[in-house]
Amino acid sequence: MPDLSVVIVNYNTCDLLRNCLQSLQTSQHIDLEVIVVDNASPDDSAEMVATEFPDVTLLAQAENTWYCGGNNIGIDASTADYVLLLNPDTVVAEGALHLLHVFLSEHTQYVGVTARMHYPDGNIQQTCSKIPTYFSLILNYTPLGIILGHTKQQVKHDLWYADWDRRSDREVEVIPGSCTLMRREDIYYDDDLRLYFPEDTLARKQQRPFYFLASAHIEHHEKAATQSWLATRVFFSDMMIYTRKHHGWLAMLILWMLSRPLYWGMWLKRRINK
Repeated sequence: MPDLSVVIVNYNTCDLLRNCLQSLQTSQHIDLEVIVVDNASPDDSAEMVATEFPDVTLLAQAENTWYCGGNNIGIDASTADYVLLLNPDTVVAEGALHLLHVFLSEHTQYVGVTARMHYPDGNIQQTCSKIPTYFSLILNYTPLGIILGHTKQQVKHDLWYADWDRRSDREVEVIPGSCTLMRREDIYYDDDLRLYFPEDTLARKQQRPFYFLASAHIEHHEKAATQSWLATRVFFSDMMIYTRKHHGWLAMLILWMLSRPLYWGMWLKRRINK
């Protein structure tokens, strides 16, 4: 049995996926099982994996199962006790996965762990947050955030641990789906979501906190496959599902109505810029 199963859900990011898989072949000092779930990519992603990485388990889907569904497919196929969900637009530093695996196996008080992530230019990404409150959703995705601008900034400051530079270890409430290492039985995503809010939903289910390990480094391009109007539509849809499940139908309806000006404004801007 491998020490760690790595699940990568890919959609149309062939070159970035190649770089990610190559980085996993560097010395990680750990026995890895690598699983790629390709969501019917129109590029040559699946063919590239099959040809260039024969040791990788390729689960090529006939249709797009989205991020949450694809990860759950990969988790079902995994065999290790520990599973890492990893984005295809990442490059893993040598030894990073060993550090993450050792930490979680030795610290049972934590349900999961993530690495320090940085952009290709070296700037550190401000990952990890607290679980968003309903009030924070209202402020961030409705015109009330403009009216209550000072309050919005205070809430955002608290939500994203603004006083923390990510250069030190820290206990956190939510870790990014781009790098989530957990015990296999704990890591399944909510299948009702497609692309957004799975990490927040996952955090809500746990009785133990997560941990940010600054000594493990991963490069992350970020949003390589989600820069489209379809992704924007899915975001608002997932936000409604998340709100209904965790705050109730009335709260969802209020958020839906209040968020329409922002949604329509983004649609209009897209039309004008075409």
